[in-house]
Amino acid sequence: MGILRERNIDNIEGKEVYLYTLSNNNNVTVRVTNYGGIILSILMPDKNGKIDDIVLGYENFDDYKTTTAYLGALVGRCANRIAKGSMEIDGVKYDLVINNGKNHLHGGNKNFSKVVWDSEIVEDNNGQYLKLSYFSEDLEENYPGNLNVIVNYKLNEDNELLVEYYAKSDKDTVVNLTNHSYFNLDGHASGNILKHKVKIYAKNITEANEESIPTGVIRSIVKTPLDFTEFKEVGKDINAEYDQLIFANGYDHNWILDDYTGEIKIAAEVISDNSGRKLEVYTTKPGVQFYTGNFLNENEIGKGGVKYNARQGLCLETQYFPDSINHNNFPSVLLKAGEMYKHKTIYKLEVIN
Repeated sequence: MGILRERNIDNIEGKEVYLYTLSNNNNVTVRVTNYGGIILSILMPDKNGKIDDIVLGYENFDDYKTTTAYLGALVGRCANRIAKGSMEIDGVKYDLVINNGKNHLHGGNKNFSKVVWDSEIVEDNNGQYLKLSYFSEDLEENYPGNLNVIVNYKLNEDNELLVEYYAKSDKDTVVNLTNHSYFNLDGHASGNILKHKVKIYAKNITEANEESIPTGVIRSIVKTPLDFTEFKEVGKDINAEYDQLIFANGYDHNWILDDYTGEIKIAAEVISDNSGRKLEVYTTKPGVQFYTGNFLNENEIGKGGVKYNARQGLCLETQYFPDSINHNNFPSVLLKAGEMYKHKTIYKLEVIN
């Protein structure tokens, strides 16, 4: 188990961009760049020992600079949407960039997926890990507060990719960090994920309108097309005549995790019977955005020249709820000055048959 800084792949505004490879003794390899904290690839064996790359990404590094699909990216300051780009903190109104219809998405134009993070290989009692650091200045993208952010990527011998998030600000601000990897357990070039089976540990969602903005209503999804309380194929109900699916052109909703305590716990599981691969997602966050790549299209040219079409990958973005800053009945996304934002997400990979 270890980390290799393979090579310099770019220089952006005077900062070096590197490719890092995390590997263990189980033939699992994760490649990450300090540009945007992007997970470029995850290689792992299937039930027959064949190794595939199970996340979507680009062959040409420059495509990561222009993409609006956030493939593999670390996003913030605030992942997901803020209605009309408007929020109020300590009596002060802040207008954020509108970059998704009429709303603000994933931290704006200069979000954390579009900056070069300081990077270093660190070692502790459990081995080496990749530490990424970024200083977001007060009013960057019009968010208040000088914000120091650290994100650690760790791969262990249990095939767990741990992502640890830390942040501290000198002013009250909003922080909601996540990773936006698109998984396809049959391999990124294998076609759609409609046969993947998914289980989400949630009986409710934040109901959304046609713009994917929460209405404020907590809606039960038990015995509806959004019910994944037991394993179900992604494609079984994805085209059902159900308002939430019609609005989003598929699954793109925030599931409210059951029995939230702030401790690390399982949020979702994904299984491919075809490859025998399984993904488990654990988090300390109260929600997870399950997104089925509804707006991917063949203009997204991926690794190996593969054209990524709609529903070729699925995202499980651990998070606070969308537009939380504007809903008092949602868990607070406000980070108070001087307090530590501290969260963890684990992607556990295994072969089950």
